[in-house]
Amino acid sequence: QVQLVESGGGLVQAGDSLELSCVASGKIFSINAMAWYRQVPGKERELVARMTEAGVSKYDSSVTGRFTISRDNAKNTVYLRMNNLKPEDTGVYICNTERVYGLDKFGYFERDFWGQGTQVTVSS
Repeated sequence: QVQLVESGGGLVQAGDSLELSCVASGKIFSINAMAWYRQVPGKERELVARMTEAGVSKYDSSVTGRFTISRDNAKNTVYLRMNNLKPEDTGVYICNTERVYGLDKFGYFERDFWGQGTQVTVSS
């Protein structure tokens, strides 16, 4: 069906920047929204940033002003630019695509997909 491949994570120091990217591959006609979540051990997965196909974005309050989400609809790709990183930003960042409308060998489908995640570690 659809595969999501994330890249761009790594180990950085506080104050540094990183840019994550997530590419959705498959026979895709549209993606309602693309988002980034963060998973930290012992905590629930939390929404970091989300952008609709029309370009409407929203952010968790902890990253507002520091992170910027963007997407290239033609390439089915979403980015997350993270500036002024803090140790509390550490976690596995997971790409999510909401209501992907596409076609596979079984026919048309509309469902959500998740990536495997990319680790971001910010040292103090």
